[in-house]
Amino acid sequence: MNDKTNWEPRSRARRRALQALYQWRMTDQAINDILAQFLETQDFSGVDEAYFEMLLRGVERTSGELAEQLEPHMDRPLSSCDLMEQLVLLISAWQLRNEPETPGAVVLDEAADLANRFGSAQTHTYVTAVLDRAARACGALPSPAPGG
Repeated sequence: MNDKTNWEPRSRARRRALQALYQWRMTDQAINDILAQFLETQDFSGVDEAYFEMLLRGVERTSGELAEQLEPHMDRPLSSCDLMEQLVLLISAWQLRNEPETPGAVVLDEAADLANRFGSAQTHTYVTAVLDRAARACGALPSPAPGG
């Protein structure tokens, strides 16, 4: 089965999108400028470039709505989270909202990978818990069985 190699260009696009969104939030630079810079200076071989751009523009355009979608599943406002936590959560919320063809379990696995790579020691635990609740609420993951 070759599923991993089929998903790898998108995984790489998520990593690049996280880095680009981090730059956006840290510098307040225009997304178009960041996009052009990344495409010019980063190695995009093996990266789904169109998906990278879609994630970048989608999160930038809808970050307020995505935060509202996430916050009922959080114990604090998104803005009080570490920046990497915020961005991983926003990318994943965008995926849950806009990619019904991507299984919820894949969104959670990818989020955990991003959090492990770029976040602090406990980022992946928090991100996974929030996204698990959000994915179940939107039907991307099945609800737990009663009593389970």
